[in-house]
Order: sequence, then structure tokens, then C-alpha cells
Amino acid sequence: MSTTTSNTANRTDRAEDAVRELNAIALGASGAIVAAAVMLLLGVFGAVGVYEGAVAMMEQWHLFFEPTVVGTVAGMVEAAVISFVLVYAFAWLYNALAR
Repeated sequence: MSTTTSNTANRTDRAEDAVRELNAIALGASGAIVAAAVMLLLGVFGAVGVYEGAVAMMEQWHLFFEPTVVGTVAGMVEAAVISFVLVYAFAWLYNALAR
């Protein structure tokens, strides 16, 4: 009976450790992909003439974004880099504080 109890306790401890630790690179890459996809959608919407308010805000907030092909690609790269850095820093700080 004590073997079963100790095995269950070990699995619980490992599960708690896995929950507390974030994979910073994977989380940063996920954030970068989502940000690039949003920029792509806004670039397409801007070219078509839909959601012009959101497109105008992105033009103000991002240095390279414009509703053109080159501006959309540049905005996607910019958003991906910024998002990766910020989300990676968040995950790193979370992991440091969770220890």
C-alpha cells in the first residue's frame, strides 16, 4: 500500500512541477504567430476597405505597417518580433517567480 501511495505522490509532484514551468520559447513563438496572423488579416482588410478604424490604429501603433503587400509583410515581422520578445519575457519572469 505504501508503494502505491508513494507512486501517486511522485506523479502529483511531477504534475505540479510541469504546471508551474512554462516553455518560454514555445509560448513566445505562439504569441509571434498569432500577432503575425492578426497583422495579415488587418493588411487584407485594409486593402479591401473593411475595418478601416482598426487598420488606422495599427498604422499609428506600428512603424512599418501599411495596408499594402510590403507594408503588411513588414508589419507581420514587426508584430512577430515584438510579441515574441514580450511573451518570452513574461514566461521567463513567470518561471523565475514560480520557483
